[in-house]
Amino acid sequence: MLKLDIDLKMKERARNAAANIANSFDWLFGGYSSLAIERTVLRLLGVDGALEDGKPLPNVVVDHLQSIGAIDKGAAIPLANAMLAKKMDVMEVAQAVGRGELDLGKIPPQDPQEVFDVLNTLSNKMLEHIRGQRDKRSEMFAKYGPRRVPAIYVIVATGNIYEDAVQAKAAASEGADVIAVIRSTAQSLLDYVPFGATTVGFGGTYATQENFRIMRAALDEVSETQQRYISLTNYASGLCMPEIAAMGAIERLDLMLNDAMYGILFRDINPKRTLLDQYFSRMINAFAGIEIQTGEDNYLTTSDAIEKAYTVTASQLLNEQFALLSGVKPEKMGLGHAFEIDPEIEDSFSYELAHALLTRELFPDAPVKY
Repeated sequence: MLKLDIDLKMKERARNAAANIANSFDWLFGGYSSLAIERTVLRLLGVDGALEDGKPLPNVVVDHLQSIGAIDKGAAIPLANAMLAKKMDVMEVAQAVGRGELDLGKIPPQDPQEVFDVLNTLSNKMLEHIRGQRDKRSEMFAKYGPRRVPAIYVIVATGNIYEDAVQAKAAASEGADVIAVIRSTAQSLLDYVPFGATTVGFGGTYATQENFRIMRAALDEVSETQQRYISLTNYASGLCMPEIAAMGAIERLDLMLNDAMYGILFRDINPKRTLLDQYFSRMINAFAGIEIQTGEDNYLTTSDAIEKAYTVTASQLLNEQFALLSGVKPEKMGLGHAFEIDPEIEDSFSYELAHALLTRELFPDAPVKY
């Protein structure tokens, strides 16, 4: 196998620099939350559904807490406090808030230990479900064998999830190993996740939990006929990054595009917010056994492939360190590799080969998305 003669001290220096940068965000990761994280917490406690106008209940509850100045301590405790005081279940509380019948700020504080007991019961139920989905994936790979290397990655994006399912099954029948459902254009800038199955999109299909469920069921069906486990990926990025990660964990997605830098560079999303959301969403993916995928392949669409090739490697090093902070194992870090070959440039393929070898030698355990 071809190998590069890399200076080991330089490799160590680069990795240490990336670690120092990632660790410098401890103040953010340890001391702050975001609206998307609080909505994700509610989803992991079992809040789901939407009002008649389509507004998701997690948004309804978090917006309510924000409007009464009670969001600073998070959404979980007020929710559990109301469940105890009103003798309601989690969905009854969320629906009552949605109807305007319940003000979470006016409920007397309940016994703290009882509040935490409620939260432990709800969270353990969801964690057990996600653990079951993780085990199911392992069982499928044990039954059908590991994913082929290299894996064939095919995109579907009709806007209609039911048509996507038809196309995905056809792609799997023709040899696809991974199906990626491209999101509707600019969904990353929506500060809510649409509810239910969708049949209209713009350049893609909306990422919703029901759409995830439909596609997972379709791929499980074709996995049986093909005797290969067909993996499913979507996009946990943008303003709802952690919510989409949670939905993917609940519905057994296998891979998630999960990179804050895409939102910062291409969607002008607040860097502090999206890096914090990435930290939390990658913890969810780590627990669920979902392989994250990073977005370096986007960088060279707007920059010269040779002059800016170093940005890809720098981003890979940073993504590795941020992923480690969230508990993602190296074999679950699907790093993006990118190089646009220009036939007008002499030796352009040699440059690409060298760049690919650099990625593989720096990250020997990581799957690489090209």
